[in-house]
Amino acid sequence: MKEDRRLPHKRDGLQFLTSKTAFVIFIVLSYALGYFSAYYNRQPPQQPPSTAEVRTVKSTNSQGCSIDNFRVTTRCGDLVPPELIRRTVIDRIFNGTSPYSDFPPPHAAKYLRPKRIKGWGSYGAVFENLIRQVKPRTIVEIGSFLGASAIHMANLTRRLGMEETQILCVDDFRGWPGFRDRFKDVALVNGDVLLMYQFMQNVVSSEYSGSILPVPFSTGSALEKMCEWGVTADLVEIDAGHDFNSAWADINRAVRILRPGGVIFGHDYFTAADNRGVRRAVNLFAEINRLKVKTDGQHWVIDSVKLT
Repeated sequence: MKEDRRLPHKRDGLQFLTSKTAFVIFIVLSYALGYFSAYYNRQPPQQPPSTAEVRTVKSTNSQGCSIDNFRVTTRCGDLVPPELIRRTVIDRIFNGTSPYSDFPPPHAAKYLRPKRIKGWGSYGAVFENLIRQVKPRTIVEIGSFLGASAIHMANLTRRLGMEETQILCVDDFRGWPGFRDRFKDVALVNGDVLLMYQFMQNVVSSEYSGSILPVPFSTGSALEKMCEWGVTADLVEIDAGHDFNSAWADINRAVRILRPGGVIFGHDYFTAADNRGVRRAVNLFAEINRLKVKTDGQHWVIDSVKLT
């Protein structure tokens, strides 16, 4: 036999090419190339970017549409009779027990001043003017702080012979960030400012605990629930946030709990905060609902409210 003089690595390569393994690899590669070729041939051709002009479509009645978007259409529950409103609030919020029972609680008593009443615009003539006009059985105050205006209204109703009038004070009683820079005597215990307890202490010291009830929640959640429960008012005062968004929300929620023939009013109509945010909110509400805004001192007044 002739001696095989081929180099070892060439001889091994030829043996591999003639083996079954090489044949299988060849078949797999052929199949893969065919698959990818068919896939790319099936792809639709790329469309060039559209050159069509994009136009902004304007409403033919933009003013009407914008006003409709602002309307609030919430409907409240069946009206609770005025003589049952205090009991309804105590049952719904305080589990049937007056918050003044066994007041003050031991852990807070040592921090409270006998009386610490403070407010802004709380003694204006508008309060007596409207109480004489409306003769309210129920008053709802949005934003009470330490209770100056609520106590003043309680004093007026009693003096004018309206002993049964109830005043519901909606406030979360948290103040605002930094308010203790001016009211350091309102205690802070483990991060909890005792503003509601001081409010209640002021009410008790003034002997109006039978006429004034705190509703210690945010204005939004409290007014929503009062509407749902059918708790309404003859007179609503709004004196909480001074920015447009807060005032706008408070007005639109509060008007839903206003009894027919009632009056809604508020403070800070001339305050410059948030580019006169309160005034802008009041004026927009009046414009949308075709109502007139009156002023009485620093207060705005809208009466004969009948929403469409």
